[in-house]
Amino acid sequence: MKVSTKGRYALRMMIDLAKQQKGDSFVPLRDIADRQGIEIKYLEQIVSLLKKSGLIQGVRGNSGGYRLTRDPAQYTVREILQVTEGNLAPVACLDNPANPCPRREGCPTLAFWEDFSQCIGDFLEKRTLQDFLS
Repeated sequence: MKVSTKGRYALRMMIDLAKQQKGDSFVPLRDIADRQGIEIKYLEQIVSLLKKSGLIQGVRGNSGGYRLTRDPAQYTVREILQVTEGNLAPVACLDNPANPCPRREGCPTLAFWEDFSQCIGDFLEKRTLQDFLS
């Protein structure tokens, strides 16, 4: 599994929001882009995905920007990456839970890939935004 630039930037943006957000305040996207060294146009694409999934909230206007919708400890790295990466399965046959592969029954490596996928999922599920704040 290879995490794309979009996934890495989404995680950096969420960590930045967690660090910068004070109470119910909103953090301007321009400020995030400047701190993270990411093009604002690219962050706008990521913001759209994060908003649609309910992970962040946005407000337009003079005091607008973005903020988390939950406490940082309630966001797992897994859920953030799934928004930008989709399925995090390490091999194509695990993309679909029904696994329609005709070789499934006799596949000597399927159990290995399932275990590997579970390890990745468990690892990403244990890490929260809060872990990056200390």
